[in-house]
Amino acid sequence: MHTHFIKHNIMTLDSYNFKGKKAIVRVDFNVPLDENGKITDDTRIRGALPTLKKILADGGSLIIMSHMGKPKGKVNPKMSLSQIKDDVAKALGVDVAFAEDCAAADEAAAALKPGQALLLENLRFYPEEEGKPVGIDKADPAYDAAKKEMKERQKEFAKKLASYADVYVNDAFGTAHRKHASTAVIADYFQPDDKMLGYLMEKEVKAVDNILSNINRPFTAIMGGSKVSTKIGIIENLMDKVDNLILCGGMTYTFAKAMGGKIGNSLCEEDKLDLALEIMKKAKEKGVNLILGTDCIAADSFSNDAKTMVCSAMDIPDGWEGLDAGPETRKAFVAAIEPSKTILWNGPAGVFEFDNFTGGSRAIADAIVVATKNGAFSLIGGGDSVACINKFGLADEVSYVSTGGGALLEAIEGKVLPGVAAVK
Repeated sequence: MHTHFIKHNIMTLDSYNFKGKKAIVRVDFNVPLDENGKITDDTRIRGALPTLKKILADGGSLIIMSHMGKPKGKVNPKMSLSQIKDDVAKALGVDVAFAEDCAAADEAAAALKPGQALLLENLRFYPEEEGKPVGIDKADPAYDAAKKEMKERQKEFAKKLASYADVYVNDAFGTAHRKHASTAVIADYFQPDDKMLGYLMEKEVKAVDNILSNINRPFTAIMGGSKVSTKIGIIENLMDKVDNLILCGGMTYTFAKAMGGKIGNSLCEEDKLDLALEIMKKAKEKGVNLILGTDCIAADSFSNDAKTMVCSAMDIPDGWEGLDAGPETRKAFVAAIEPSKTILWNGPAGVFEFDNFTGGSRAIADAIVVATKNGAFSLIGGGDSVACINKFGLADEVSYVSTGGGALLEAIEGKVLPGVAAVK
């Protein structure tokens, strides 16, 4: 993905006047809720505000659509957007009406006056949003026909959503890697001048572009999280770009085991040991400085209050599991990060949800802050890293915190994002 991604002949939010227009805006309001349906982190709502407020300020009216969770095409009250309506209204500073059925909101949309807003119910209550056949296995001979039929239904669903508005804005970077009704298909029902990216999407696309096209070296990528398998595409793509590659978090122990280490009860993908060795070999061939944890904080149970000890990542006693990076490992991470000029962080170094196991991730975050102060461009992306940087209160000390997890990773893998392509 290079700069040709943002061409200047595309309609932008700033060049469009929404006066008297109804705008349907795809946002990513898939925010985390607690058991009482209260929002625990409103980053995504705040992220969309500049776009939503610009439309209202111009004298346009707003139809806001989003998904929440994975209801798999069925109505599920636990994932109803009605739970966040008041928060959205408060954030926007205007009353927000609610349409209980996103595919039957004709009257509510028609009644909107300039400066008014309507929030549609969860798009994924309809299987047509994701466009995948329901209740039929891929191996089933009838699958292809079902898929074709669902694609037609998806088009109808997208056409229905489009019928509510004069203009379409996609500001949902978190779902830009999906070709869903509301993120890509709907764009077909608007003229080229009546569809555009929102501010958040533009910023995200530019931030990724920055990381991939204008690399100042050294470039350090930090990939954490529990599984090598979910990150393999991006690890392989980064191999050709980075100077330092730090692999941390749960995937550490798959590497340790692959190298013949004893890892106790630590997380391990047994079927990925060869892949781990392959990654190490590739890094060597490409001259990438691959940094893996050498020691860890091991615990005798998976809990914040577990007994802990520092031990070699290659020699964890039976019954113990590695839950965070050890002191030597942290030093190695910091030594690579602090002198860097381009930094990408995706995935924590330990079980940061437990306060006693945040040390490794905190060391990474602090080093990124130091590097950023010294002129590095730092991009934090992927749900857990974002939650992590927010937990430490350091989001303002890095260059850019991305709202997209999967979308960010796919963009960095070099894939074209359907949600971006659709409005181009």
